[in-house]
Amino acid sequence: MTPTHFALLGFVAWTLTLLMCIGITRVGLVVAGKRSSGSFKPDGDDFTGIGKRLTRAQANCYENLPAAGALMLYAITTGQTGVTDGLAYVFLGARLLQSLAHLTSTSRLFIGIRLIFFVTQVLILFIWVFKLLNVV
Repeated sequence: MTPTHFALLGFVAWTLTLLMCIGITRVGLVVAGKRSSGSFKPDGDDFTGIGKRLTRAQANCYENLPAAGALMLYAITTGQTGVTDGLAYVFLGARLLQSLAHLTSTSRLFIGIRLIFFVTQVLILFIWVFKLLNVV
C-alpha cells in the first residue's frame, strides 16, 4: 500500500468515524428520551457545543473528500502515486488535525489553527494538480 492509498483510505475512514460519532450521539439522545429521532437537523444546528462542532467537522470532511479523493484516485489509477506519495501523509495529517482543532474549540486561536491546516491541504491539492498535469 502506497502512502497515497493509505491517505485515501485514511480520509474515508476518518470521515466515517466522525459520522459514527454523530450517530452514536444522536442515538444516545433518543434512547435517553431527550430527543425524538425525527428532530435532528443535518447541519447540526440543533446541537450545541461538541455536537455542533462534530457535525461541522464531519461536514468539512465530506465537502473536501471529492476533490482530494479524485486526485488520489487519479494518481492511483494512472500509476502516478509517485507524484502524490511524498505529501500524502502530510495531507492526511493536516486533515485529521483540522478536524481535531474543530472539535477542540471555536476560539479565535483554534479557528486560526484550523485555517492553517485547511490551507495546507488546499496547497497540497494544487501541487498535486500541477504535478499530475506535468505543469511543474
